[in-house]
Amino acid sequence: MMLDPDKYPPLNLPAADLRLRAAGPKPEVWDALRRKWLVLTPEEWVRQHFIRFLTGSRGIDPYRIVQEQPLRIDGFALRADIVVYSRQAEPQLVVECKAAGVTITQDVFNQVAHYNIRLGVPYLVVTNGLRHYCCQIDHAARSYRFIDEIPQL
Repeated sequence: MMLDPDKYPPLNLPAADLRLRAAGPKPEVWDALRRKWLVLTPEEWVRQHFIRFLTGSRGIDPYRIVQEQPLRIDGFALRADIVVYSRQAEPQLVVECKAAGVTITQDVFNQVAHYNIRLGVPYLVVTNGLRHYCCQIDHAARSYRFIDEIPQL
């Protein structure tokens, strides 16, 4: 299947062997974790590649990853794109995915930091598939620092 390279560009992530199909006007991708076909949006393109990166390159077991994790914060229903849990079911990392054409701004960092009000993870990641930013959070000191690599959890 040929995809529009403007919507689905090569990413700064390892190649992912995604199952794609043409179903109606929009392509679909098989989500192996949720075991269902999803509309392949530019953001979903990034999310599926990032999940393959987490499982393939960072050694995270697929069963520890939750996509579109529902969160209730200040009365609002929100969804975190990806949350990685420890083997003891403690949230460890939250990822906010944007389409490759979306610039990573302070608003995007604010969005993922807002999710962390509920989750309390030690690592926040923001990615558009081309650029990835990871922060390590020190909750006791109420500080953070950017780190060069996504941790192996």
